[in-house]
Amino acid sequence: MTIQLVAVGYLLKYVFANQSPFYSILILLVMEIFAIYNIYGRIDAEISLDFKKTIAVSMFAGTSISILFFVLIVIGLEPWFRSDYFIPLSGMLIGNSMTGISLGVNHLIGGFRDNKRLIENYLMLGAEPMYAVEKISNRAFYNAVLPTINSMMGMGIVFLPGMMTGQILAGASPVTAIKYQIAIMMGILGSVTLTVFFMVNRGSKTFFNKRKQLKIK
Repeated sequence: MTIQLVAVGYLLKYVFANQSPFYSILILLVMEIFAIYNIYGRIDAEISLDFKKTIAVSMFAGTSISILFFVLIVIGLEPWFRSDYFIPLSGMLIGNSMTGISLGVNHLIGGFRDNKRLIENYLMLGAEPMYAVEKISNRAFYNAVLPTINSMMGMGIVFLPGMMTGQILAGASPVTAIKYQIAIMMGILGSVTLTVFFMVNRGSKTFFNKRKQLKIK
């Protein structure tokens, strides 16, 4: 980990000194790819290719939308590709979304396995697949987003968050640091919520075949 951080430090030093949309987008893509493969590595079961594609698309689409909205609308970064802002902010949103999707995927798989017979009973009675798994999907979504919400609730009272602490140590006003921290936490919550929603909504469908039969063993 130490070698990895040192290497990233030198890389960012070069990128920050040579501002370019190419570098910002390239590093964003690298972070997305590593995050997706990290998610695959945290899954406790074998999953279908369709589910893997769903995870990748959900992660990339959800975080990209959130990053662009945050950079262009919330903070109005000029230019938008300014790497000393774009890359750290993107990293925070991608990292938290990666954790959220990892939790959501494992809870979703566990829910399907634990309730296989119940789901099949719903299907035999004529229920649509998405109705049969609605509670499982909702529970997976809730469990994936809950850690982010809990960290926001304890922020400032139980602990001082990293971004705020870093700015204060760098000499920024606590009020200014708080404003930035509130903004980034709302961005993180939005990114986690969006990516997990995409994954759960589309991912639940990959557990059924074209005949609306449950595929999980």
